[in-house]
Amino acid sequence: MASQLYGAAELIAERGLDGTKIDDIAEATGIPKATIYYHLDGKNGVLEFLLSDLLDLISSEVGVAVSTAEDARTRLEAAVAAQLGVMVEHPFLCRALVGDLGRATRLPELAVALHTAFYEPIQQLLAEGVADGSLRQVADPSAVAMSVFGAITVAGLSAAVDAPSADPAADAARFSAAVCELVLDGLATSRSRDDHELGERS
Repeated sequence: MASQLYGAAELIAERGLDGTKIDDIAEATGIPKATIYYHLDGKNGVLEFLLSDLLDLISSEVGVAVSTAEDARTRLEAAVAAQLGVMVEHPFLCRALVGDLGRATRLPELAVALHTAFYEPIQQLLAEGVADGSLRQVADPSAVAMSVFGAITVAGLSAAVDAPSADPAADAARFSAAVCELVLDGLATSRSRDDHELGERS
């Protein structure tokens, strides 16, 4: 049944959950309406399943990316590329998330899954980066991890909303490079950073 439910992602992406009837989901997936209600508590359960599955995919790919023997900065770059790769490969899942982002953020199970899938590995990398000298110390690792996730997610969602990618690997690499340039190198020149720090001290 799980693989069949992917047929509902495109439907929800196009119409939004409120504009999608359970009969439509049953027709698109080939799963009887009674079965959907029994296993997933209707269309809300279908959306929750799809988003949970997306987070599982991200968790798996990010887990592989952060488990290598490279330094923490290199593994952080790989984690960014991993999440973007999943999002670009599954545009309809991402578009379903865009359409019902408010509803999705109110699902406590998804909040826990998100913390496990991304926040925890990134916070760990931030600590390891300080230890191996590849990343600088930050005042609030939790907020930084959320900011990194936000930058990746908006880039991935933007790509998904535009249109299904003709070359997902190339698009994921392009977005990953842009996000990493922003997150890891910033926008300020060394002179502007020095001037800003001097102003804060005066």
